[in-house]
Amino acid sequence: MAKIHKQLHLVLLRKYSSNLKFVMMALCVIFVTLSLPKQARFRFEYEKGKTWMQKDLYSPHSFSIQKTNEEIKNDKDDILKSVFPIYQNDIQVVESAMAAYSLEFETQWKNSGITGNSKEIYFDAGNSILKYIYDRGLMNPVKKFQRNGPNYNFNLVLNNVSTPVNTADVFLVTDSIQLIKQKLKSYSAIENKEWLIQLIANHLKANYVYDEDLTDKLEENALISLSTTRGMVQKGELIVAKGTMVNSVIYQKLESLRAAYEEDAKVIGNRNLILLGQFLLSGLIIALLIVFLFLFRKDIYADNRQLALILLVITGMLVGLSWAVRINIPSVYYIPFCIVPIIIRILFDTRLALNIHLLVVLIAGFFVPNSFEFAFLQISAGMVAIYSIKNLIKREQFLISALLILLNYFIAFTGISLIRDGSLTDIEWLNFVPFIFSVLFSLLAYPLIYAFERVFGITSDVTLMELTNTNSKLLRELALKAPGTFHHSLQVANLAEAAIFKIGGNTLLVRAGALYHDIGKTVNTQYFIENQNRGSNPHDTISYEQSAQIIIQHVNKGVEIAKNNNIPEMIIDFIRTHHGNTRVDYFYQSFLKNFPEKFVDENIFRYPGPIPFSKETAVLMLADSVEAASRSLKDPDAISISDLVERIIDYKLDQGQLTNSNITLKDIDTIKLIFKTMLMGIYHVRIDYEID
Repeated sequence: MAKIHKQLHLVLLRKYSSNLKFVMMALCVIFVTLSLPKQARFRFEYEKGKTWMQKDLYSPHSFSIQKTNEEIKNDKDDILKSVFPIYQNDIQVVESAMAAYSLEFETQWKNSGITGNSKEIYFDAGNSILKYIYDRGLMNPVKKFQRNGPNYNFNLVLNNVSTPVNTADVFLVTDSIQLIKQKLKSYSAIENKEWLIQLIANHLKANYVYDEDLTDKLEENALISLSTTRGMVQKGELIVAKGTMVNSVIYQKLESLRAAYEEDAKVIGNRNLILLGQFLLSGLIIALLIVFLFLFRKDIYADNRQLALILLVITGMLVGLSWAVRINIPSVYYIPFCIVPIIIRILFDTRLALNIHLLVVLIAGFFVPNSFEFAFLQISAGMVAIYSIKNLIKREQFLISALLILLNYFIAFTGISLIRDGSLTDIEWLNFVPFIFSVLFSLLAYPLIYAFERVFGITSDVTLMELTNTNSKLLRELALKAPGTFHHSLQVANLAEAAIFKIGGNTLLVRAGALYHDIGKTVNTQYFIENQNRGSNPHDTISYEQSAQIIIQHVNKGVEIAKNNNIPEMIIDFIRTHHGNTRVDYFYQSFLKNFPEKFVDENIFRYPGPIPFSKETAVLMLADSVEAASRSLKDPDAISISDLVERIIDYKLDQGQLTNSNITLKDIDTIKLIFKTMLMGIYHVRIDYEID
């Protein structure tokens, strides 16, 4: 997996390679176009039980009315009932059985222990019973012909001459023991019967043998005459008038017209033009997606990795749909369309997930029956899927989301059925089963998200949720080695999360970034004031330049530790930017105060940067500085906390640390208010309200 990841980085991490971007778009359009079913699309949409809202429809040409599947099945059953099964009268079975009986009787007689001159009586009794049964016929019934009861007619063939017989006129193998006992009652001279009964039974075998091959051929020949049509619609004949309810008769005429149209299109239609139409539609959809990304998500548009992932998901879903249509699955609703918005929502955002889901459903609507009904069901389900995981906090939300999607399908399915049938009793609940399987299949989004993260180097909310677990390896190590820093990180996470939630942003991302931003302080922990015990300060024994470098190095050390532990790059960005390119002012000012005559290289006392480049990284920087500074307040009250927050944030603004962060002055005011409120709560500051 690591090797694949690295190879993808070599190719796809060329973020600004426009050529590669357009190659991926072209490949997506080509794959989708080639996979879609190549058949002309019947332009009318209709449903049984609904009103025909279009203009009067007249037949453009004469065509046969196709029978329904139920009618064809009934006709087929009637034809098969008229075909009698074939049985062969196997004389060899009788001759072999009689001969074997004679041979075995001698052995059985010696072992029977019967004395006297009754041997011939016993032998003749068994022989006559065998002959009687075989003369009348012995057979095994075939269950499929017992449609109207246990007995049925069949044709008995002997020397190529067929004779009609009924099973009621022959004996069944299953009744042979009872039959032998009944016949032996007439032989009063025979007393010891059990061994003779068993001997006779051992030599009873069906002599009327079912000929399956010949019967199947007769059935096939009979079914050749089966007609799949009933009547004709003449050219110019009115099929359905505007405002007419589409009943069973009209529906079957429309189905027959559609079938005739599609069949004609296969013969006289131009497949190249169909291919061109599909290419134009696919190209339009992908173009709309790219325009959306260019206008509203330039970060994704510029990143070929993320763009490749999105195009792969779209292509995979549409190719899967095409494959399902091609193999003629019972219902297209088995396909988990909601898997697309779930994956895109978890990996990216709500707006992009909804946009892509709409585009995929629009394309799919051209190749499924009842496209409006399909679009309504899938769009509403996709919206529920997206909204139900807006803020992913627990894994259980996947199951909750699945249940909500199923509930949406149920409500929509019931509503559509009521509109169509106007009756609760006529709803075909069996048709809801595909939706249940679709929802179950949508849970595959979870392992797919993990796979996409590993292959494309993208971090989802699921991973962020796992990273914020304080029992993770790095955070446990931080709590053990630098408990002061760990507590500081928790406080910063709370401040930053509250602020980003209010101004809008990824709360999980900023919390994860806050928890890991000072992970570099696990090295040289005693050089950071929050981890120092009362007593000596290790900075007292080294120069100001060395102290500054040790403090600054916690950023580089943090990046190194995070990379070694496979922390996602977007979390490492918080480590790099949480001090921006500001100075370590305490040691810088101390150097100037104590060595005014010396030249000072300011870069020695300055963090390497870069400065924050997103709302999340900017908020973390502010929360980190404010929380750390608040610890220096000797007697915190409302005024001192308010002055501190104002001074720290204004200083960051003056230093240009928020220039690239896309954060507004209104956001800054909101952040200040939240920080003040939360710090007052942390330090239990009581606010006095003056009443005029």
